[in-house]
Amino acid sequence: MRFRYVCSDCGRTFETEGLMYQCPECSKENDGTHFPKGNLIVELSEETLRRAREKEHVTPNDFYPYPSGDESAYPVGPTPLMRPRRIQEKLDLPNLSFKLDSQLVSGSFKDRASYEVALQAKALGEKRIVLASTGNAGAAMSAVGAALGLDIVLFVPASAPINKLMQSVLYGAHVVPVKGSYDDAFALSIEYTKRHGGINRNTAYNPMTIEGKKSVSIEIFEDLGRKIPDAVYVPVGDGCIIAGVAKGFMDLKKAGLISTVPRLIACQSERSDAITRAINEGDTRAISATTRADSISVDLPANGRMAARYVKESGGWAVTVSDEAILDSQITLTRLSGVLAEPAAATAYAALEKDRDSLVDKLGRDAEVMVLITGTGFKDMKAFEGRASLPPAIENSVDELDKLTF
Repeated sequence: MRFRYVCSDCGRTFETEGLMYQCPECSKENDGTHFPKGNLIVELSEETLRRAREKEHVTPNDFYPYPSGDESAYPVGPTPLMRPRRIQEKLDLPNLSFKLDSQLVSGSFKDRASYEVALQAKALGEKRIVLASTGNAGAAMSAVGAALGLDIVLFVPASAPINKLMQSVLYGAHVVPVKGSYDDAFALSIEYTKRHGGINRNTAYNPMTIEGKKSVSIEIFEDLGRKIPDAVYVPVGDGCIIAGVAKGFMDLKKAGLISTVPRLIACQSERSDAITRAINEGDTRAISATTRADSISVDLPANGRMAARYVKESGGWAVTVSDEAILDSQITLTRLSGVLAEPAAATAYAALEKDRDSLVDKLGRDAEVMVLITGTGFKDMKAFEGRASLPPAIENSVDELDKLTF
């Protein structure tokens, strides 16, 4: 066997490579008031890890539970590693880098999870994948589905940004807007799967989402010459991305390729800080999220327990920032680095700005610090309203040129 499942709460193991979502015992305790229990961890076999250890260079495919036979059918990275010189100078962090997952095919980090779930569906002979999303995961799954010939059923909050929803419509998904929150759409998508079949792709509920997201850490390891950063700043909503980042480094460590993992910094809006509360206070209750950063606006984080655990085990911490700081950081990123990031992605940079002095106190100014840019700003241009606008047109006359002030 290439892998098995382990419950992240009770530790029970499941010797199967078939479809599993949650631990059947621990998930019975879930009542919608606290972070879900029973999410599964995929544990790779020693043989799989040994093969990776013996390679001169590794790729995410070496660590996938369901490896790909044709990675060119829908390329998922490697994404660029950027050294933003002007921002390095602004923050006096000479070894700062950005991992530009905004340059994946659908424009967001969510391609990584969607691709591995698509490989799972192919391996198990399924044609339909069902999920809920505020936009990015749905667009990513729809794009992958279009490329690999899969039927995608997508439940979305009706209030999600139109750019993201139209992506999925254009890719050919069955889009179902829901008059409610992401959590409402999540619940309906699970019920749909129970009634009508298919594979459910929901983050953390399907453990393959974390396995897909861990691919970024394998890339980072190779990007840095088979080394790892000292700290990674990650935007956090449901906790699946940061758990995936952690899992990738943990698998590299189990394979004997690294001796430790980076400190993981959970970056959240003050208006959607459930996982921060879990990290700092052990509070796993649902909240009422209202942040403008829709991709990380979550009332009840689907992977909150695992995310909080991994952050603490890495020696990392949580940082919350205001929505105003998030939107300001979008402008800073565009004007000082040329990176157009959506609000959720800008949250990681906003957190770094706020946390800079504390970071230097802990790790020094020469620390290798990475910010994960998870989505492109083209997905939500409305976020720039009131902060940037087109100037008025001038008359078609050379005399007008002398009136310009630049």
